[in-house]
Amino acid sequence: MYHFTALVTCLAILFYLFTGIQVSKARVALGVKAPATSGHPDFERVFRVQMNTLEWMPVFLPSLWLFAIYISDAAAAVLGLVWIAGRLLYLVGYSRAAAKRGPGFAVQGLAAGVLWLGALGAIAWRLIHA
Repeated sequence: MYHFTALVTCLAILFYLFTGIQVSKARVALGVKAPATSGHPDFERVFRVQMNTLEWMPVFLPSLWLFAIYISDAAAAVLGLVWIAGRLLYLVGYSRAAAKRGPGFAVQGLAAGVLWLGALGAIAWRLIHA
């Protein structure tokens, strides 16, 4: 069973939904009417947090699950929590200034990279030793 990975998956989706709410709030507060995606720098940064999170989900989620299946549910979940923490750090930094997004991006990128490389390595190992 992959209960820990499933829980982290739900938390990642919850974080993404939270970013959508932040975009909606920024639209109202800053007067950026849909379908516009620009117009106020504060809105644009909040919008980019949501879009960047969406852009990373197709890398993160399959890597998370493949790591869980081929290596460890618990280890995948811990790395998944690190990814979410990185996304939160990215949100806080980028919301303040574009130049402050780097640390959060690095944390989430490293976590996603470890998940992907770990899964790839474990799959290759099993193929070679099958």
